[in-house]
Amino acid sequence: MTDTKTSVLIIYTGGTIGMIENTETGILEPFNFDHLLDNVPELKRLGFSISTIQFDPPLDSSEIGPDCWVRLVRMISDNYDLFDGFVVLHGTDTMAYTASALSFMLENLGKPVIFTGSQLPIGMLRTDGKENLITAIEIAAAKENGLPVVPEVCIFFENHLMRANRTTKMSAENFNAFRSFNYPALARAGVHIRYDVNLIYRPVLRKPLKAHYLMDTNVVVLKLFPGITSQTVQGILNIPGLKGVVMETYGSGNAPTAAWFIDMLRDAVGRGIVIVNVSQCLSGSVQMDLYGTGNRLKEAGVVSGYDCTTESALTKLMFLFGHGLTPKEVKEHMDCSLIGELTIPGERKL
Repeated sequence: MTDTKTSVLIIYTGGTIGMIENTETGILEPFNFDHLLDNVPELKRLGFSISTIQFDPPLDSSEIGPDCWVRLVRMISDNYDLFDGFVVLHGTDTMAYTASALSFMLENLGKPVIFTGSQLPIGMLRTDGKENLITAIEIAAAKENGLPVVPEVCIFFENHLMRANRTTKMSAENFNAFRSFNYPALARAGVHIRYDVNLIYRPVLRKPLKAHYLMDTNVVVLKLFPGITSQTVQGILNIPGLKGVVMETYGSGNAPTAAWFIDMLRDAVGRGIVIVNVSQCLSGSVQMDLYGTGNRLKEAGVVSGYDCTTESALTKLMFLFGHGLTPKEVKEHMDCSLIGELTIPGERKL
């Protein structure tokens, strides 16, 4: 577009934002992002150098998993020195998983990687896609004293910039589709984009980007519910090759104390399976020392996930096991914050 110092690469993976209505059939179809300016002419007024690449074919977000995460990491790594920031357009349904995964896979990230999308296609009159896209580009390009303002993986949606690995999709219908319950928004977009710089993650040392491509999918989510049977828990904990479990418990990390349940957890931990305790509640933190029920889990060898999201805990387990760490090493890494994904009580927030 324009030859300026500030350049942004848009990566379109698929999803609602890239749809446009076929005037003959009325069916929504992906449009070629090489013709992005035809659909969003407002981008010309930003004054940035904007380039685009896209998945071929574009994918619905329900089809996106670790193989696509690797593709994204490679695209960013291959173009890292050529652009000041990156915007990833992604379907909303699994955006929080993909964005959380990339926060771990892009070690030493020093540039913005901003995920966004929309609830309505960009070609529709009432679309939220244009505003999300334009603001995401502005954030990806933002600098202060020559340095990126937000050098981390984030999700921008409906006026809020959120740390990617703190974010969960909350609504299938509202424009305000994502929330970060346990960590404040990094920026809010109104008349101006106002950044809370004290909340933004900044590495102590500036190191070259180290891209990671190995993810182990031998993990599972075990959601507890009243009436869960021993057959259900046993079936999950005995999945061949299983390495990690994200166990969604009640409240502040509570679970049944029936002997069969605790014995199954203890047996799984003894076999080297890492079980991480996260809350089914949308906000708050696991505190396994607070109640006796949670303490029983701790005694069985279950690891606290503190206030991290299910999406973050799951992708973190995939990342750690993908790099050949032992169960003991994985437990140690799950018990600390690698990139601002959780808050440990007593520690100063990032």
